[in-house]
Amino acid sequence: MTRRTVGLLVTLILGLLVAPLGAKAPPAGKVYRIGWLYFGVASGDMLDGFRQGLRELGYVEGQNLTIEQRNAGGQYERLSDLAADLVRLPVDVLVAAGAATVRFVWGVFAD
Repeated sequence: MTRRTVGLLVTLILGLLVAPLGAKAPPAGKVYRIGWLYFGVASGDMLDGFRQGLRELGYVEGQNLTIEQRNAGGQYERLSDLAADLVRLPVDVLVAAGAATVRFVWGVFAD
């Protein structure tokens, strides 16, 4: 899979996951929990863009949104435990950010 294809796949997945949140105004009092799973060492730019997009849809951290971040620090073998941790919280949506994380999640659910 090329880098461009993975990028398009990530964009599609994020769009599908966020679309239900943007379908209507957020219910008063409901705080959504998003799990952010990332393979690399830093995900600042990607996460900042994600937060901005959510703000434009009316979802603001600390008001009606919590983002639980888990970062594998470049250690592929940590992704499974980190993903399980996010699912146990539980989160409303799990975002697999970055090509390596998407490949991991795709492998888990493709079986």
